[in-house]
Amino acid sequence: MDIAYVTLTCAAVLANAGIAAADLAKAPFVLANSAEVGVARSWIPALAALKAAGAAGLLLGLLGVRPLGVAAGAGLVLFYVGALAVHVRARVLHNIAFPGLFLALAVGALVLAAAR
Repeated sequence: MDIAYVTLTCAAVLANAGIAAADLAKAPFVLANSAEVGVARSWIPALAALKAAGAAGLLLGLLGVRPLGVAAGAGLVLFYVGALAVHVRARVLHNIAFPGLFLALAVGALVLAAAR
């Protein structure tokens, strides 16, 4: 269980930190996807901050602050459920696997953190 928890949580941390960095760098794929689903450019820094905070919380949970890790996992689950809803609402399904993957990582990290 510990190997799965560490591996999955590290993957979730890296994925969320990476996409937060891409958001802050205004990567072309981020801007294109945001425009396609109807998210205003002005929201991107705030969304990046939420992803980065989730990654930091998961990392702190991994380092021993368990309640923070659980809260971060729950926050990321809600965030990515919202992302999936935005994709469905906008009928942009060709790349829905990406928020789905991030959601799966967040759910896994949350479940394993809560089970510890």
